[in-house]
This record gives sequence, C-alpha cells and structure tokens, in this order.
Amino acid sequence: MAISGRFVLLALLGVVPVLMYPDWGTVLLVCLVLCAVLVFDLVTAASPRSISFERSVAGSVTLLTGTDSTLTITNSGPRRLRATVRDAWQPSAGAQNPVQRLDIPSGERRRMTVSLHPTRRGDLKADNVTVRSFGSLGLAARQRTFPSSASLRVLPPFHSRRHLPSKLRKLRELDGKAAVQIRGAGTEFDSLRDYVRGDDVRSIDWRATARRSAVVVRTWRPERDRRVVIMLDTSRTAAARIEDEPRLDTGIEAALLLAVLAERGGDRVDFFAFDRRVRGRAASASRGNLLEQLVQAMAPLEAELIELDWSQIPGQVRAVSAHRSMVVLLTALDGGAPEEGLLPMAAQLMQQHVVVVASVRDPMLAEMQNERTTAAHVFRAAAAERALLEREAVANQLRHLGVEVVDAEPHQLPPALADMYIRLKAAGRL
Repeated sequence: MAISGRFVLLALLGVVPVLMYPDWGTVLLVCLVLCAVLVFDLVTAASPRSISFERSVAGSVTLLTGTDSTLTITNSGPRRLRATVRDAWQPSAGAQNPVQRLDIPSGERRRMTVSLHPTRRGDLKADNVTVRSFGSLGLAARQRTFPSSASLRVLPPFHSRRHLPSKLRKLRELDGKAAVQIRGAGTEFDSLRDYVRGDDVRSIDWRATARRSAVVVRTWRPERDRRVVIMLDTSRTAAARIEDEPRLDTGIEAALLLAVLAERGGDRVDFFAFDRRVRGRAASASRGNLLEQLVQAMAPLEAELIELDWSQIPGQVRAVSAHRSMVVLLTALDGGAPEEGLLPMAAQLMQQHVVVVASVRDPMLAEMQNERTTAAHVFRAAAAERALLEREAVANQLRHLGVEVVDAEPHQLPPALADMYIRLKAAGRL
C-alpha cells in the first residue's frame, strides 16, 4: 500500500477540528474518518494482479544515441486502472520519463514509451516494473512490483571512424592504385626492370637476363593478405580514466579503426580481449561483418581489477595465428608490474612476429610538467616528469628489442596506430 500527497493534505486538514474541539473524541472521530476514506479508496482501486505487460526494446544501440523502450500494459480486471507506472531501468540507461501516469479502462491496453539515452557502453537492464493502482479519490494506492526483464546492448561509438577515409586512401596508394611503387620491399613479386648499381644481386632474374642479353632484376611489393592480431588489455590498468573516458574505451577506438582498416586492406584480422582469461573474441575469417562482430564483442567489456597475466599472451596469439603476424598489444606503458611482464613477453613474440605496443598517454602529464608557478605546482611537475621518464624508459627498452611503440594522447592514438600499420605494410614487414 502507498499513500498520496492528497491523503497527507487531508490528514493536515483533520488537525483543524482537533484544534477547535480539543478532546479525545474529536481525535478519534478524525482518525476513523481518515481510515474509512483510506479503506474505501483501496477497495475501489483496480487490483494490480489483473495487469499484464509486453515489452518491446531495440536489441542494441550505439552509445550517445537514443532509443525507445515500449511497455504495453493490459488491464484485464473489472475496474478502471488509474496508476503510476515506473519502468526500472538502471541509471546509466538515461531513461528520460521512467515514471508515467496511466488511465486504462477495463479490458483495454495502453502503451508506455520510455526514452533512453545511454551514457555508458555495455549491457543495460531493466529488471522490474512497479505499479501503483490508485482508487477513485486518489488518496491511497495498491502497489506491486512485477518481474519484467529487458536488456539493451550499448555498442562502442567508433568516433575514430572519421579517420578511416584518409587512411584508406593511403592504403590504396600503397597497393599501387595511385601511382605509388615501392621497390625492394616485401616478398610479393611485382615486375622486372634493368639492373642498376646498388641493387641486391640476389634479386637478379637469370632466365630473363639470358633472354634479353641484359641484367634484369625482380622488383617486389609489400605482401597483402597478411594477419593482424589485436590484443586489448582489460586488466586493472585499463580502468584508469584519461580525459573524459577510461583507457579501455580509448583502446577500443584504436582497435576498431585498425581492424577495419586492415580488413579493407585485404588482411586477416583476429581480436581478443584479455587479462587472465579471454573476455571477448572476433575474427574476419568468421561469418558475418567484422565491424559488427567487433562492436558486439567489445560492448560488454569492462576493466577487471586484476593484474594482466603476460605469460599467457604468446599462447593466446598462437591459438589464433600460427603464422607470422603483426601482433598489436593495446596496453599501458606505466612502470612497475606491466614493465616486468611486458618486456620478456614482447621478446618472446618478436622471435616470430612483428610486435607493436600501443598505449594512451595522459595529456595532463604535459600540463603538470609545464606548470611551476607555486611550490605545489613544482612538486606536481616533478611527479609528472618522473612518470614521463618512466614511460619513455619502457618504450626505449621495447624499441631496443625491435618492438614498434605507439605512445599518444587519447584522440591521437587511433590514427597514430593506423599510420604505424600502413608504414609497416609499406616497408614489407607484414
């Protein structure tokens, strides 16, 4: 049972006769009248047991775009339903009007539409619906909560899609569609040409030389249809917020841009999210659109407050690709535990693969480093300087092993990683 503001006002009005005739009889009479009115209203209210629900909600929606959740309520009881209905979506679903007043005659149905504007990625749920059925006087209500589950998957926004056209143009130029030729790089045969001083003698085509009575060499171009393996770190370091989003979300944007670009370039792409176990997978060799697979796999990902198990990553890479691949590790470059596990693991992967480590750098470090107006700012600048030096030390150790490192601010990381892929492809290292 629930009471309304009208009943509270009526109870306050009952104080007036008590003040005018201050005795126990007046108090008892006022209480009896209030109880009688309350019981009458509850008796005339429609029973919540006679209500049934049907839900309709989109299966998925992109973050920061709106959608509607429709709840169809049927009143199969003999009385008119005057109710307040609350559709209990979780706060991050951004429900604009989850509580609505409905008036449903007996035997009829009404639709309740709730506007949703999600503010976070993942699976958002509504577990129940609460109904307050008021009587004809609107003083009291019969309340009941019904289990009525609904789920909405909020997909990553893929803001870095805006960089895709320019990167694809560079890739088309690399493939020779825009009069760009790269000689001496790669292992895929391109054409024959006359020998010039400085050419590698191993590239001489002796058969063609014998036919033409002139020394002829083969030219090569970067290989296509190679493999790109992307590992997204979902351990505790991915939970750190940089600017206005977690490090994990920035990694998702970079992984989406690189994966779509590599697939458009004719390469096979494998993606997995990992900390101590695999949290999500997607592959271009599977059926269906790669982008759809990626966003569905990435949508429910959350940073786990555990350390990344670096020792398992080589085995996970072998599980998806036994061939030479470009292995991209989207993780943190902070000193400490990641450094201890990252370096030996990268050295192991470098024996067979081309390894790229991509990490997002907090732009606030540069701001703190340059601000030294007060003593407090000087200490903060020293801390920022130390953090940047530790990152650079880790990056230099990785480069010494032959690993390519991309260390950029949040909005720069996706295009910088895409440029690294294009450079490696142009150099014939994939």
